[in-house]
Amino acid sequence: MAQRKTGYIFEERYMWHTPWVVTNSPYVQPFTHWEHAETKRRFHNLLQVSNLCQHERFHHLIDISPATESQIELNHTKEYIQKVKEQSASVRGGYCDDETTFSQYAYDIAALAVGGLLHAVDAVMARDIANAYALVRPPGHHAVPDAGMGFCIFNSVAIAARHLLKSYPNQIRKIAIVDYDVHHGNGTQESFWNDDDVLFVSIHQDSNYPLDSGTIQEIGSGNGKGTTINIPLPPGSGTGSYDYAFQTVIIPALKRFNPDFILVSSGFDASYADPLSAMMLSSSDFRNFTKYLVNVAEDCCEGRIVFAHEGGYSEVYVPFCGIAVIEELMGIDKDHV
Repeated sequence: MAQRKTGYIFEERYMWHTPWVVTNSPYVQPFTHWEHAETKRRFHNLLQVSNLCQHERFHHLIDISPATESQIELNHTKEYIQKVKEQSASVRGGYCDDETTFSQYAYDIAALAVGGLLHAVDAVMARDIANAYALVRPPGHHAVPDAGMGFCIFNSVAIAARHLLKSYPNQIRKIAIVDYDVHHGNGTQESFWNDDDVLFVSIHQDSNYPLDSGTIQEIGSGNGKGTTINIPLPPGSGTGSYDYAFQTVIIPALKRFNPDFILVSSGFDASYADPLSAMMLSSSDFRNFTKYLVNVAEDCCEGRIVFAHEGGYSEVYVPFCGIAVIEELMGIDKDHV
């Protein structure tokens, strides 16, 4: 492969998404919503101050367009899309559930997040870049076809998978989605539960969120039976547990499935610093996951792989996890920062 360039998706408007807190009690003092902009902004800022964004292998993808309604409909019902659109037109914003609230113009921002990921996968298909990281928000992997949940409005990764299968039928016949966010990617799982052309693998903390979701018994149904793999790990799991799962389950499953494209739901909430989990990963672990997945992509699908940002709620530590992933995608030395 020629010099590897990694695409990067970021829009200031992603930071304008403003969920609000539902306390359900007059005795709970309002607090800042977990899924707030600062964590992702600090990630983006570290790219700037470290000069990583000036590296010759770093390519900031611009001219991002919002996803159209028909593109969002690849994974979501018309009724749900219209509900979000109508509520986000109100000055009061809207509400999917207690965790998933949004301010005015949230539809526009969520559509732009989907559009950013679609831009990244199209750029990889066009060979403009080797791979990409999309720092988008709101996140998406909990959103099911007819509802938002878990801070997620539209499932960008699921939409991107449908888009690839529809738009590139001669090149893309099978897609693998790997989700290492600490919370189970229930929305993505539901989207492809009956499909045999998408392999979904989720490695997550057992019985975190959603509760009673992501058990090893959940393997898909019908034509899709066996194309869903869940790896629930106990609280306190760290490098050893995750590496064992990658080497003995995830990598062999990917190679057996032999996808034409790999999408990654990249959440950094399994880090030891995260307030919404009880796992023990470091930035080096996320770097290693990236290395493993890039190697599989190079073996199976000409290096076609795109990471989409999901969760991660430590303002201090998420930026370093993100930098580690992008450095590995770029194939540069870990001591850059």
